[in-house]
Amino acid sequence: MTKEQLQQFFVSQGDKSFRGTQVYEWLWGKGAHSFEDMTNISKDTRQMLNENFVINHIRVDQMQRSSDGTIKNAVKLHDDLTVESVLIPTPSRTTACVSSQVGCSLDCKFCATAKLKRMRNLNPDEIYDQVVAIDNESRLYFDKPLSNIVFMGMGEPLMNYNNVLKAIEMITSPEGLGMSPKRITVSTSGVPKMIKRMADEEVKFKLAVSLHSAIDEVRTSIMPFNATFPLNDLREALEYWYAKTKSRITYEYVVWKDINDSRRDVEALVRFCKYVPCKVNLIEYNPIGDDHFKQAPESTTNLYVRELERNGITCTVRRSRGKDIDAACGQLANKSKEVAV
Repeated sequence: MTKEQLQQFFVSQGDKSFRGTQVYEWLWGKGAHSFEDMTNISKDTRQMLNENFVINHIRVDQMQRSSDGTIKNAVKLHDDLTVESVLIPTPSRTTACVSSQVGCSLDCKFCATAKLKRMRNLNPDEIYDQVVAIDNESRLYFDKPLSNIVFMGMGEPLMNYNNVLKAIEMITSPEGLGMSPKRITVSTSGVPKMIKRMADEEVKFKLAVSLHSAIDEVRTSIMPFNATFPLNDLREALEYWYAKTKSRITYEYVVWKDINDSRRDVEALVRFCKYVPCKVNLIEYNPIGDDHFKQAPESTTNLYVRELERNGITCTVRRSRGKDIDAACGQLANKSKEVAV
């Protein structure tokens, strides 16, 4: 319910509208999971709320901790479905990787989540609550508040567009977590129409694209939806994004043996990167039990780095975090086992 709806409810009960504001603050600003937590509200009012409403909060059902400090949560939703979220610590910051769908709408062959059918979209509060849970863990285990959020968990965020943007609105609102949108990155496999819509709505968060190939036939072979959203359409949408936002794009790119490891693949990526100001994250592949996908040798990654840098394109090689607990990129598939931390 919106704050206004809560205020109207209390007025209809013969109470003051500010009671609705109090409840709203408890739900969003303080992350209350029950009406009993709302200690500045009378016992009778809390009882009345219990009789009329339910708080469909998430629950961290299981938690695993990697040898590198990464924490993975199996998050139980109110209807007993499960998604996963990850806390990635570094000495300077902590990052939340959150999910936007139960399963995924797309069909990337190298991703464990894609092997799950999409059961439903997450609601804004379910996305928001993942962030609250990880912020609490960051404070508890690393003695610092959460500093960054990436929408790189389960699901395609732009296929749940309205709910993801509502969640970000609350995450960045002073009434919510008050985080800067510049610390939030939405990662998409590339839905051109929705990228343009974000640009039109002048969003302030960052955009990342899971690219993995700049050659249509190669990209379609590993990301079949590319046949519907080909690279020319994606390029046009990204050019539109940059013209509207002046925000540099991040391309996420895994190099696989015998798939995108030729000089032709490297040259195609260099050309694609010249259309719009960008940077490239070369990401280590995280196995999901499919022998078709194998990490290319380091010499191939080095070839990508040399050619990108020679053409003035910023490039970073990202090492995986949380691989030993299936918490790394592409590994989220609800295989959690409870581990004490």
